[in-house]
Amino acid sequence: MAERISHDVTPPKIGPDAHEELERLLQTLHEHGVLRFANDVVGANTEIAQVLVNGLGKPGTLNAVQNLSVLGMVLSRIEPSDFYRVCFALRDAVERISQHHPERDGHDSPGVGGAYKMLHDEQLWHAIVPLIDGLKAFAERLDKPVDKPVSDYTGKPTSGP
Repeated sequence: MAERISHDVTPPKIGPDAHEELERLLQTLHEHGVLRFANDVVGANTEIAQVLVNGLGKPGTLNAVQNLSVLGMVLSRIEPSDFYRVCFALRDAVERISQHHPERDGHDSPGVGGAYKMLHDEQLWHAIVPLIDGLKAFAERLDKPVDKPVSDYTGKPTSGP
C-alpha cells in the first residue's frame, strides 16, 4: 500500500509583503527628497535649535504665543453649540450686509415718520436689544484693567510675563 503524501498548500501571492512595501516606501521617500530633508534636519540639529531659540526669544514672537494662548482660553469657555450659532450668525450678517446697496436698491433715509415707525417695530427691538446688551458687556470688559491674562483667567497669581 502506498504512503500518504503530505503537502501544505502555499497561498497564492496576492500583493506585496511587508518588506517589499517598506522598500517601496523608502524608495518613494528618496525620490521625493524627504530622506535628504530628514538627514539635513538631523545633521543641522544645533543650527535649527539655535534659529528656533532666537526666533522664540523675540518680543513679537512672545506676544504671538501669548495671544494664541489667550485665544485658546477664550475658545475653551465657549460651548461648541454657542460658537457654531455665533459663527454662522456672523456669516449670515456679513452676507446680508454685503448684499445691501442703497444707491442701487433705491432706499432713502426713513425720515422722522419712518424713525417713529421703527420705534414701534417689535421685530427690530428683538434684534437690537441683544446687540445692545452685548455692547454693554463688551464695554465693561474693555474698562476692566488686566495685568496678566493668565492670572485674570485662572484667578491665581503668576510671576511670568
